[in-house]
Amino acid sequence: MTKTSREAPTIGAAEKFALIGAGPMGLAAAKVLKEQGIAFQGFELHSDVGGQWDIDAPRSSMYETAHLISSKTMTEFDDFPMGEGIADYPSHREMKTYFRNFARRFDLYQHFKFNCEILSTKPLGRDGEGWEVTWRDAVGAEHQEIFAGLLIANGTLSEPNIPEFKGDFSGEIIHASQYRDPRQFDGKRVLIVGAGNSGCDIAIDAIHHGKGCDLSMRRGYYFVPKYVFGKPADTVGGFLKLPKWLKRRLDSMILNWFVGDPQKYGFPKPDYALYESHPVVNSQIIFHAGHGDLTVRPDIDHFDGNMVVFADNSRAEYDMILTATGYLLHYPFIDKDLLNWQGDAPHLFLNCMHPERDDLFVLGMVEATGLGWQGRHEQAEMVARFIKGLRTGNTAAKSIQVQKADGFDRLTGGMNYLNVSRMAYYVDKSSYRKAVTGWLKSLSEKGG
Repeated sequence: MTKTSREAPTIGAAEKFALIGAGPMGLAAAKVLKEQGIAFQGFELHSDVGGQWDIDAPRSSMYETAHLISSKTMTEFDDFPMGEGIADYPSHREMKTYFRNFARRFDLYQHFKFNCEILSTKPLGRDGEGWEVTWRDAVGAEHQEIFAGLLIANGTLSEPNIPEFKGDFSGEIIHASQYRDPRQFDGKRVLIVGAGNSGCDIAIDAIHHGKGCDLSMRRGYYFVPKYVFGKPADTVGGFLKLPKWLKRRLDSMILNWFVGDPQKYGFPKPDYALYESHPVVNSQIIFHAGHGDLTVRPDIDHFDGNMVVFADNSRAEYDMILTATGYLLHYPFIDKDLLNWQGDAPHLFLNCMHPERDDLFVLGMVEATGLGWQGRHEQAEMVARFIKGLRTGNTAAKSIQVQKADGFDRLTGGMNYLNVSRMAYYVDKSSYRKAVTGWLKSLSEKGG
């Protein structure tokens, strides 16, 4: 039986927060907590920082050919640009180096315990009475310590969403989280299930390394090329502030110019409007479909040995199926009820603040087209300033307390996002950043 040790209380222990995760969001949080003078202890499962972007991390879902789907310009932290020597769409290796350099630049390593797995987090009572955090270190010893509060930043891409199918498949089935190298496809007839960004990227690998590749899609997607007019697509037109309806119309027109009609190559027509789901940023998938390298298939009906029977009663044989069916939010070290979980995600004020507790935060549980790491940095800074503001009597912090307790809606900006798990914490970028930066301005003013 593993013996659990209780850490001796340290000076100011009642003031110290526990920060879980040293990925991009955890690093942003560590930076702003340090800037605001809030004591904290960081915990990271891996031996280094970077989270998902370190392919060697225990729960990384990276693969060798993975790159950012947003450009470096729209992704980087404002106070730590990537520099001219970095590609427009950096690889996971470049991103891992970037986050390690970020940690060194802001002297964050000293604030984290590495090779530590958080086992449980339990409130000692009502809001403000502390949290008991239990973790296991690299040699298997368990420890407990009391913290003033909890900042969860362990990411959103660690728990695979595994679909269920009728029948039995006699070949190999893996989830995208188990995919690492294109050589896994060598000599195989491959079916990719799911046509999101990862699914389409991995399909390109399968086209080049397998005997053949088909792509099974439940619904249609909007495909965005990585370059428009010779520039990264997400950097074009950003200086124009347009009404959403006009921007959607103009962007649809541009997509038609550069992509054409995907239905021409067998892709299903989207049953929703542009931006009501995350678009697929990929310049090659349409190209290969147009060249006959890829066959688009409908949803799967059932398996029969190596045979896959699709919803339209067509069928084909495969050696390998890769399900690129996304991920589920997963916080295994805390009771879901404590997170105000509703549907597929916690329901939190501005996607990060608990409505009733001021000592519990979930950082990085936010997705929006074009939000980038700077948008997430702003979220972390808002939380840090809120914590500090409560301690100093800042009136803006008090206003946040009241507003989040009175009830709130997710900031969708009027968009009718698809009712699927991956969109459960999606927000409208302009609405979200306007709200967060507004609170940041109020929280930073003297006296609030």
